[in-house]
Amino acid sequence: MSVEELVPREPGRVHAASYDDVTLARLEADATVIKARYPQERSALLPLLHLVQSQDGYVSPRGIAFCAQTLGLTTAEVSAVATFYTQYKRHPNGDYTVGVCTNTLCAVMGGDAIYEHLCDHLGIGHDETTEDGKVTLERVECNAACDYAPVVMVNWEFFDNQTPESAAAVVDALRAGEPVAPTRGADQVVTFKEMSRVLAGFPDGRADEGVGAGEATLRGTVLAHEQGWTAPPLPGQDEPRRTSTRTTTRARTGTARAAASEPRTGDEQSSAERPVTGERDTSSQQQETKQASSDAKED
Repeated sequence: MSVEELVPREPGRVHAASYDDVTLARLEADATVIKARYPQERSALLPLLHLVQSQDGYVSPRGIAFCAQTLGLTTAEVSAVATFYTQYKRHPNGDYTVGVCTNTLCAVMGGDAIYEHLCDHLGIGHDETTEDGKVTLERVECNAACDYAPVVMVNWEFFDNQTPESAAAVVDALRAGEPVAPTRGADQVVTFKEMSRVLAGFPDGRADEGVGAGEATLRGTVLAHEQGWTAPPLPGQDEPRRTSTRTTTRARTGTARAAASEPRTGDEQSSAERPVTGERDTSSQQQETKQASSDAKED
């Protein structure tokens, strides 16, 4: 099986249609590992999309075809998922995705100023990539780290309490090929392809590196210990020993609400006893789709 060189599509140019034999064998072996984690094969689609991104640097047409054939889906079904989530890129991405949070708190703290400075500094805008292919800049809604606003993420590693100048220094170091350490998390930022493989579910051995939670994140826990605060008990458990009258009343109210709303195994809202194979999995249309995909693999 031959394969074209994977390059960005331009007028008159087509994408590579398939993988070479060695690459295909490796992807199929990884896909087998991923599928084994799920009782329903199609549930493996999200990590499979990350897997093809780890190979191509984006969700390419051949990556979509691979996912469809592997899971017995149509390419339209795979594309519908790939275009819904922003972590899946539909055109070649840079080695480092730099996401600047401009949601409310980060914006107030300087997120907009950071984004505008990086646009001028790099000469690109949202979802655009520098000419050297190193950095793709994104304006994102939330990096889920409001306690460290303003926050920038590089391939989903945190860079906390940033300024326009510090953010520019980070992207300059990335483009220069220098090792860059995030504020929290692993000891060093890896490439977009490497991180995509981690998101596909293949550990890189760096889970215990670096700082997991900083002072701002832990402040609530420290304060609770200092004040003797405790969480409301679970249904059936004894009341906490150290509680004030006010806390006890709140705990009882919380317990009553939890008991009324918590799903129980077998209830209508619980998925614990649902069969792993639903009607859609056994429908004649689904079986025909899977058979067509199997036939395509053999051609």
